[in-house]
Amino acid sequence: MERSDLELVLAVRDHGSLAAAALSLDIAPPAVTKRLAALEASLGQKLFQRTTRRVSPTAEGETVCDRAIVLLQGFRDLEAELQERQKEPTGKIRLAATFGFGRLWLGPALARFQERYPKLEVQLQLTEQLPDLAAEGFDGAVWLWSLRGSQAAQWVSRRLARNQRVLVASPAYLKAHGEPQDVQALQQHACLIARENSNAAGQPFNVWQLKREKDKRDTERSEARVRVNGPLTSNSGELVRDWCLDGRGIMLRSLWDIAPQLASGELVRVLPSWSMPDADIHWLAPYRADAPRRIRLLIDFLLSQFTGEPWKVNRPSASAGRRALPGSHPAPSAPSRSRSRS
Repeated sequence: MERSDLELVLAVRDHGSLAAAALSLDIAPPAVTKRLAALEASLGQKLFQRTTRRVSPTAEGETVCDRAIVLLQGFRDLEAELQERQKEPTGKIRLAATFGFGRLWLGPALARFQERYPKLEVQLQLTEQLPDLAAEGFDGAVWLWSLRGSQAAQWVSRRLARNQRVLVASPAYLKAHGEPQDVQALQQHACLIARENSNAAGQPFNVWQLKREKDKRDTERSEARVRVNGPLTSNSGELVRDWCLDGRGIMLRSLWDIAPQLASGELVRVLPSWSMPDADIHWLAPYRADAPRRIRLLIDFLLSQFTGEPWKVNRPSASAGRRALPGSHPAPSAPSRSRSRS
């Protein structure tokens, strides 16, 4: 059975006569009669009852017609998709993202995306509060937490990459104050607390809910909730990071935010088996039945850029950091400054 056969049976059913079907298909009436007879013979089924006044589908004919509708729509969708792929995407994409991740990681990725599709215009708005995307005309947002509650049912959420918040300190701080040997020992240290918006779990900023990586043989507790304290807190993640680099204490920070400092040894992991895995990178967008091709291309591109977690580097442990701190080393270069969430 070919596509023309599907179009034929639908034309006959919809018009109720072979002559009218022939007119709609722009072919001669004898050709319709001949093709329909050949189709019924090949299927071994009578598809239409013919009278002097009307041609009506049999039960088998109705089944064929119902399936023909679905199959023909599939043909049209496939053709439309292939035609769309031949065209270079155009139009505007409006996005929102948090300051830190938006500047450090999303911005450079969007520049590469726009270079690949030069007829697209990409507008990125950096903000610390997730806007009402639909009401404000955004196509989507790249955000550090997925939606919860009633919003989750109204929006589309897709994880672009995993992310952890980890405990870090400068080698100088650990040399002066020692390294905590367990999670509860953090209470005896100066902990730097970032108070940036409300966090995903809604818990106080000075309560760190940590999880420990373990293997199958590990029977020790894998979760811990510790209330930390310290003389320095701020709503600026950038400032808290500066304090940490200056040796003022231990902080909890996203891997993507401190990747350069970990790679250089300016910061080292503290209790490296513990982390707060609550800040994955997500694509958020208002629900729409059929997203434009330019948005689908963008999502696929961001997945290709971030799924591998490019911010993961070979991170020195705290002990390795202390060993790598001879007094003759020059002072580390100043870190890049950016407003960012933890």
